[in-house]
Parts: sequence; C-alpha cells; structure tokens
Amino acid sequence: MSDTPFGFGLPPEEPENGDEGKKKDPTEGGQSAGGMGNPFGFGPGAGGDNPFAAMFGSMNPNDLGAAFQQLGQMLSYEGGPVNWDMAKQIARQTVSQGTPDGTKDASVGPSERTAVDEALRLADLWLDGVTSMPSGSVSTVAWSRAEWVEATLPAWQQLVDPVAERVGLAMGDVLPEEMQAMAGPLIGMMRSMGGAMFGQQIGQAVGTLAGEVVGSTDIGLPLGPAGKAALLPLNVERFGKDLSVPQDEVRLYLALREAAHQRLFAHVPWLRSHLFGAVEAYARGIKVDTSKLEDVVGQFDPSQPEQLQDALQQGMFQPEDTPEQKASLARLETALALVEGWVDAVVHEAAKSRLTSSDALRETMRRRRASGGPAEQTFATLIGLQLRPRRLRDAARLWASLTDARGLEGRDALWAHPDMLPTAHDLDDPDGFVHHEQADFSELDKMLGEAAKGSGKDKPKAPEADAGDQGEGKGNDEDGKGGPDQ
Repeated sequence: MSDTPFGFGLPPEEPENGDEGKKKDPTEGGQSAGGMGNPFGFGPGAGGDNPFAAMFGSMNPNDLGAAFQQLGQMLSYEGGPVNWDMAKQIARQTVSQGTPDGTKDASVGPSERTAVDEALRLADLWLDGVTSMPSGSVSTVAWSRAEWVEATLPAWQQLVDPVAERVGLAMGDVLPEEMQAMAGPLIGMMRSMGGAMFGQQIGQAVGTLAGEVVGSTDIGLPLGPAGKAALLPLNVERFGKDLSVPQDEVRLYLALREAAHQRLFAHVPWLRSHLFGAVEAYARGIKVDTSKLEDVVGQFDPSQPEQLQDALQQGMFQPEDTPEQKASLARLETALALVEGWVDAVVHEAAKSRLTSSDALRETMRRRRASGGPAEQTFATLIGLQLRPRRLRDAARLWASLTDARGLEGRDALWAHPDMLPTAHDLDDPDGFVHHEQADFSELDKMLGEAAKGSGKDKPKAPEADAGDQGEGKGNDEDGKGGPDQ
C-alpha cells in the first residue's frame, strides 16, 4: 500500500496465476490491459509511445470496447469528487478474483447463516453480564464479500468524499482566476478523470479489504447499516485457519467483538458523528502543494490521459503536516483507540471463562492490528491515518482498570459525553486517570453525603412553619440559627 494519503500510489500487484495471455470478460472480474491495474486501458505496448497505437496493437475487440467504455465513463462523469459507480465496479471485480491464497467469494448457505445468527445471539447474551449497555443489534446477517462491499459503500463514501473534495478543489485553484474560464473544459476533464482515479483506487482498496474483514466494524467504525450485526463466514473461516482453535470458538469470539461494537455505536448517539466529523476536520486541514499540479496542468495532453495517472501515482498531492491536521488525526486516533480498547476489554471479560482459547484469540487480534493489518493499511491509504497499536493496548488496560475501580455502570458512564472520555495524555498514564477519577468521585460523594446530612438536619424544621398550630417552638433554638427553611 502507498504511504501517501488517499491511495495515490501504485495499486497492489496482481498475483501471478499463469493466465496472462487469457482474456476475460471484465464484467466477470477479469484483469485485462484495460482492468484495474490501468483504469484508462492504455497499457504499454510495443507499438511506440502513442497509447492508442499500443491499445489497438495489444487488445482484442472485447478488451478494446471495455477500454473505450471505461474512458467514456471517466470523461463523462459529472458527479461528486469520487466516481462511486466505478469504485463499486472495481471493488466487485477485485472480490470476484479472490484472495492471493486462492480463496474465492461464494454465496452464503443456509447452514452458515444459521451458525452466524446463533453465534451473534449467544454473544449478546454473554455481553449482558459485562456491560451496562443493552444489545444494539436489531438483526443479524451473514454476508458474502460482495455483499459486504454493497453494504459498506455508503459509509466509505461519507469517509472519503470530504478528503477527495478538498483535493479535487485544488485542481481548480491552480490557474489564476482570469485563466480558469479559458481552461474550464480542461479543468473539468481533469476533475472527471480525477474522480475516476479516486474511484479506481478506492474500489481496489475496498475490494481487497473485503477479502480480509470478518464483520462490519473491523476498523473501529460502523461501516454497515445501523443495528445490523454481521459476520462474513468465509473470512471467519480464513481467520481461524492456522490457529488450531475450534471453528465454533473462533466464530463466537468474533461475534462477541461485532456485538460489542454494535452496543457501543447504538447507545452512544454522538460517537458516529464524532468519528466521522474528525475525518471531515482532517479534510478541511489539507493544504495541497500545487507546484506539481501546476506542472501537470501546463503540460497536460488530452490525448494522453495516463499522464494524470502517473502524476497521481508519483504523489502529486502531498498534504502538509499542519498543526490542524495533527490535531484532527490525534483526535481520531484517540477516539478509535478508546472504541477498540473498550471492545477488547469487554469481550475479554465475557470470553475468558467461556472460551478456552480466548487469550490466544485476543492476542491474535491484537497482533493483527500491531502488524499493520489490512484494515489499518486501507484506512491509512484512504484518509492518511494509522491507528497506533500501542494506543489500543493502553486503552484496553484503562477500561479494565476503570471496571475494577468503578464497576460496569461507572465505566460505561464515561461514554455519556465526549468531554468525559480519557484523552491521549490519559492513555499514556491509564492508572493516573483511574486514580484521578476515583479522587474526583470520592470528593463528589463526600459533597453529596454532606448535603444529604444537611438536608436531614433541616427536616424537623418543616413543621415549624406551623409552630403556632402545634404549640412547639424549639426547632429554631436547637442550632442557634432560627428562621424558616429556604
């Protein structure tokens, strides 16, 4: 994966399968000269530097028609900053090709759906005893990889569009205002092609990720529809393939994680907007160095649109490391770490006495994150963020310590408002945060206790307002203060 934000890098290499000379129908996910590796269909050929000559000399009629169709889509696209139709098409093509180990996507059978439904429902029952938050799952579903792509694209659009829009605006800001009207068609063409480029990169990333994820919340964000707990049976099986752990235990552990995420996002209403808002804030902070873009605009040849792709792959957009961006990324990193840490702690508490391999599964999941797993890599490629593994472990320890100190309700009460959550500094010193919170709540309890005692002393004063009726007037003299209650 590219280290530059938003996927401006070379797409992943296709696995060598010995079928290079075999042409496939693009609608069946085949990789041809006009496929995902080169979205324009202008592959290098022996016919010289002219891309059209290369294209004609190396394609059969089917590939040639697909290439022209794809080029037409790019030039005619007038939608938002990302061509999501193209992203969806390429993601589905990537899924249909299978994973590098040869695992192909397949429809989910009835027995698999039943197993997923039972695992998610049992997981919810186990979670009832380890969190004060009730179930957040309205329904359960078992997805194929293709179904995961379809279900999560709306969330990807919400995540990626703000970044793509900010970068796309840079294309129109390069030329002086008086020249923009003259260059309007060129800029429009570049934006259309840029939207297609973004769609190609995102489709490739999402399609690759579909071969790895096990549910709808693998990156700590709610990618699927609200209230729908989901697992991907094919990927669950692949996840546990080399673990020497019974498949039922693997499925149950991953169901616990999915169900825990669902509870958190269902009962912390501000959390989703807080996370997605941090991405938007990051996008607003992007400052693009347009020097490379200016060179490309000045030398751009409409007959060679692959020049724009080359510029994108070479890092034409290099966001500056501004204080605003640092703040946005730190905010998002911390929030994601708190989400994942809470889920880790809650799931461990629910599983440790029920699943014999819970410790091994927990460590496997943590190492998957620590090694820069596909979820983190894809997220970093799309919006320039990597979730630091150390944060996850520190956050899990903090939540576990809070459970011991304040109980389930006291721990979960911190999610009532974002200002109550631990900060990045608190993750550096979890014990300090817990002890500080204990002290604060001890002082609060003391104040409440004193108020209660004061209220108790005042209780006999209530009848004194009617002292004339009762013939009693002692109350005012007992504490030397006198006077009615206020």
